[in-house]
Amino acid sequence: MNVEFPDSETLRGTNDVESEELPRFARASRERDLDSIEDVEAAAREAIADLPFDSLAPGAEVAITAGSRGIHDMPALLEGAVDALRERGFEPSVIAAMGSHGGATSEGQRETLEALGITEERLNCSIRTSMAVESVGEDSLGREVYVAEDALDADGVILANRIKPHTDFHGPVESGLCKMAVIGLGKHRGAESLHNAGLAADFSEVIRERAELIVEESPVVGGIGLIENAADRATHVEGVPADAILDREPELLDVAREELPTLPVEELDLLVVDELGKEISGTGMDTNVIGRVLFHGEDEPDSPRITRIYARSITPASHGNGLGLGLADFVHRDVVDELTLDDMYVNIVTSGEPSRARIPFTVPDDLTALLLACSTTGVAEPAELRVARIESTMKPDELLVSEPVARELDGRADVEVGELRPLAFEDGALSPLD
Repeated sequence: MNVEFPDSETLRGTNDVESEELPRFARASRERDLDSIEDVEAAAREAIADLPFDSLAPGAEVAITAGSRGIHDMPALLEGAVDALRERGFEPSVIAAMGSHGGATSEGQRETLEALGITEERLNCSIRTSMAVESVGEDSLGREVYVAEDALDADGVILANRIKPHTDFHGPVESGLCKMAVIGLGKHRGAESLHNAGLAADFSEVIRERAELIVEESPVVGGIGLIENAADRATHVEGVPADAILDREPELLDVAREELPTLPVEELDLLVVDELGKEISGTGMDTNVIGRVLFHGEDEPDSPRITRIYARSITPASHGNGLGLGLADFVHRDVVDELTLDDMYVNIVTSGEPSRARIPFTVPDDLTALLLACSTTGVAEPAELRVARIESTMKPDELLVSEPVARELDGRADVEVGELRPLAFEDGALSPLD
């Protein structure tokens, strides 16, 4: 981006704080009792066994959805499901189901899946990425509901997705099988129509209504819901017949809420996030972790209470799509340089909230961000700055915390706090978080 941002000397000169005045930091790690599924492929096979295929003839094409999120066990789940379908005499395929992600292009959606390890070579089946859709009806607002032609052309469709609290809204249905049907299979036009309708009505109810219509008017035979634990590993995989999705998904969402990873601290002056990205969260950073939503019509969470957020980088798998950047207060210049505004703006218009595309206060390096935090958080003494640093919002249990936070966490049975040490910088850059 051809914008002249102030250099570090100019910005650091805006206050009298020196790096030596910053607090010492310590590693903190929260321990959880986590259950996980040892063999996800086997769990997927069992889920397939719970779905109804009586109406399908041998050789029928059964398509499984694959989204754009970085779900650790999704490739294995798809492998198991594809193999199970083939063993039953069907012709399995995979449909890229990610709304407008990947720049709202067929090639971009294929590249997105490849970046997540979902390829035709690995799954040994075709992956369909056409953006073509057809209307299958109208919702109660009189707006068109779209479904991918690839899905309508299949003999059967299985909705596969992680079930978890959404980053934009809350209700009985959030992120899961219904959302995969409406936004994923809706491609760009369906996602844009849904998000626009969600701004005019209750988002969760709009998704439920549209999902019900899609199940009735397309060959959806059921879904496979995956719930992750706080370590991003599958802890539950379940096959849900199509006629049970609307009743079962809210129950699975309640289970997922109990597994949701969050920060072990409620109040911070500054949260440093090393990476934001589309495979981490649809909003780049999970709003349930950072305590910010910035979505029209939605209330802001009561906790955690974080005064400032600094985003340091964007993941390669995002391909320059920095949606969610506007949730931060500070951002590293490298992030701005890597932005692909075409993809980002298409995604923003589709999702309906332009504030999340705002480019924050841009800094040349990490040290400058920390020094400026001393002037923008209301803290009188730099040594009392409450800071936490995480790799991404997918990993909020592994932190680097400043001394005031370390004192608070020390002694908690579920948190281990290491030795306090001064921060190390090289040319203004923080040392790797490892």
